[in-house]
Amino acid sequence: MSPPPPNYEFQEWWNKEREKVYGLLASPPDDPSITSSSSADAAWAAVEVRTPTTPVAAGKSRGRSPRQLSWLLLLRLHHSAALLASLPVRLLALLLTAARRISSAPVSSSPDSRLYRAIRAFLVLAVLLLLVELLAYFKGWHFSPPSYASSAEALERLYANWLHIRAQYLAPPVQAMANVCIVLFLIQSVDRVVLMLGCIYIRLRGLKPGAAVEYNDGDVEGGRAVENYPMVLVQIPMCNEREVYQQSIAAVCILDWPKERMLIQVLDDSDDMDVQLLIKAEVQKWQQKGVRILYRHRLIRTGYKAGNLNSAMSCDYAKDYEFVAIFDADFQPTPDFLKKTIPHFKGNDDLALVQARWAFVNKDENLLTRLQNINLSFHFEVEQQVNGCFINFFGFNGTAGVWRIKALEESGGWLERTTVEDMDIAVRAHLCGWKFIFLNDCLCELPESYEAYKKQQHRWHSGPMQLFRLCFIDILHSKVSLLKKANLIFLFFLLRKLILPFYSFTLFCIILPLTMFLPEAQLPAWVVCYVPGIMSLVNILPAPRSFPFIVPYLLFENTMSVTKFNAMISGLFKFGSSYEWIVTKKLGRSSEADLVSFAKKDPDPQAEGRGLHRASSESGLSELNKLETTKKHGKIKRNRLYRKELALAFILLTASARSLLSAQGIHFYFLLFQGVTFLVVGLDLIGEQVS
Repeated sequence: MSPPPPNYEFQEWWNKEREKVYGLLASPPDDPSITSSSSADAAWAAVEVRTPTTPVAAGKSRGRSPRQLSWLLLLRLHHSAALLASLPVRLLALLLTAARRISSAPVSSSPDSRLYRAIRAFLVLAVLLLLVELLAYFKGWHFSPPSYASSAEALERLYANWLHIRAQYLAPPVQAMANVCIVLFLIQSVDRVVLMLGCIYIRLRGLKPGAAVEYNDGDVEGGRAVENYPMVLVQIPMCNEREVYQQSIAAVCILDWPKERMLIQVLDDSDDMDVQLLIKAEVQKWQQKGVRILYRHRLIRTGYKAGNLNSAMSCDYAKDYEFVAIFDADFQPTPDFLKKTIPHFKGNDDLALVQARWAFVNKDENLLTRLQNINLSFHFEVEQQVNGCFINFFGFNGTAGVWRIKALEESGGWLERTTVEDMDIAVRAHLCGWKFIFLNDCLCELPESYEAYKKQQHRWHSGPMQLFRLCFIDILHSKVSLLKKANLIFLFFLLRKLILPFYSFTLFCIILPLTMFLPEAQLPAWVVCYVPGIMSLVNILPAPRSFPFIVPYLLFENTMSVTKFNAMISGLFKFGSSYEWIVTKKLGRSSEADLVSFAKKDPDPQAEGRGLHRASSESGLSELNKLETTKKHGKIKRNRLYRKELALAFILLTASARSLLSAQGIHFYFLLFQGVTFLVVGLDLIGEQVS
């Protein structure tokens, strides 16, 4: 009896399923859990992958048979079992890493920090209160609280006094503070929902800024004179940007704009002589290719980025230019960036700024970058777009934007009074009556280590409070409408810059643990769980692919509240750390592949002359080799410990243990997971691991 013909359709379906699970077509997974009998089947499948399908099988479209579904379920079960089997190993590796981190990692926070001392005192108090509650639990007082009159022993009378003080004197102010934070939380939530509704309205109506003119690729050849292109000054401020200087300079040098109508300034504030030589060599390379590019280095580095930009604008030749485009060192604009942004200024004489949205090339690099992408996607897609569409104002992001030089001059230019010079100039231009437009994408890089992200967030949240303190009187005396003044004071500064970090830290890191030890003061479950969950869902809508990370996002944002709260207080009351400026560390993730793709899109037949070569040019590579041989080896970089986050982790875990005694389900789980998140962040186990 002849064997039945092979079922090619089943083979094809089976191989596709294997590809989905293992990511391989021709070879089975290297899994020691696969038995020898299944290895034979896997080898047969690997051979059959290369068997051409018959025309009859290719034309059929039948449903899955029970046998096929059984194989699929077995395949899924095997994958799930392998994942579960690896969990203990991964957990053990995590614990070993945490133990090594505790024993060897340097400590980041100063022990005499005001906030750290307050958190440490709160931790000691929480541990003492937990011990008291444990004693009361084993004595039975937790179930039938004693009264002072009926107490026979001294310890019982002491606990009765504590219950009286707790109910009469401690719980009421905590409850009042909780109510205030709840109101602020609800106001901020309403603001987020309104912004999201505005974004949905923009999407449904198809609203977007329109340009009066267009610059196409064949304009010059088709008869449009080069003089019709405005004069554009392009600035690249940088400071010790060894990892990204090549890609940023290359991306700007291949901008599709007439060479004689564009001048590039590389504004180098590096104090590392090796980096200065490398950047200068890169500039000389592009000069030899015919690009109008200049290298500037300040001898006196005052004012950080604002001082750098102000110094560049003071050049005599700057008056010959109408617009200035600014790109930080980790930004790579597409070649048509100027052709998409400059046309919006035509016919809009009151337009000061065209801001491009940031797109992140390393958003999937690790968990930290994924969570940052969620936060910044909401900022650009919702906040910036809605404010730009309805009130023509938003905070300048410091890069990937084109300014009208006249607007910069009339607004007072770059000032060195805060660490957020970009927001400063935007507010002053708005008070002078100028308008802004938001559009486009521009590639950039997210910080991949928690240390870099923490320093960036400190600057981003202390600077606005400095600015609010400095320009509050100017806002009141400005000639803009009352509605714009109210928007600047109550929404732009107070609600989104001050109230958000204040209630987030106070409510979830201070008041919630206190209510566990003072049960007379309560936080409803909808405040702890439901409203934060809904707000996290709203925040994640602009980045729908990040939906699986909604819970880590909620917990991580609460964890970052300690950094944002500390920065906000420092900026508001002029503490020393408020003027700290540290350049965000970049890794140069987007150097070659993205720029090569940009160069391929350049239709100019002379693109080879001004196009993109390998990331390291011949001169730059030889210079780099020379410098690397003489470079002194610095200290080995290690992951750090963060004391404030660790102290808060133990406070929340202590409060979760207290809530377990009271059988408070939602509060217990929230405190437990939030405490674990603080612990992971405090041990620097999130983001880039360097040791």
